[in-house]
Amino acid sequence: MDVDNLIEMANRIGEFFDSMPDHEEAVDGVADHIHRFWEPRMRLAILGALDDEGSGMEPIVREALTKHRADLMPKATA
Repeated sequence: MDVDNLIEMANRIGEFFDSMPDHEEAVDGVADHIHRFWEPRMRLAILGALDDEGSGMEPIVREALTKHRADLMPKATA
């Protein structure tokens, strides 16, 4: 999985939501979009990139991933 591509995609999502007047709503919107439309492997990869100092991520993306990390982690299957 190309992490740089995922970061670029997340940054575009972040740019869209960053135009919202309510910053908290924008941060929540970024996380909600990633949770709803990204498959679990993609979410794990972007969270891994966040752990690697969030290189290249827009501030709103880093904030959304940090704030909603637990919700974005894929659920374990038995």
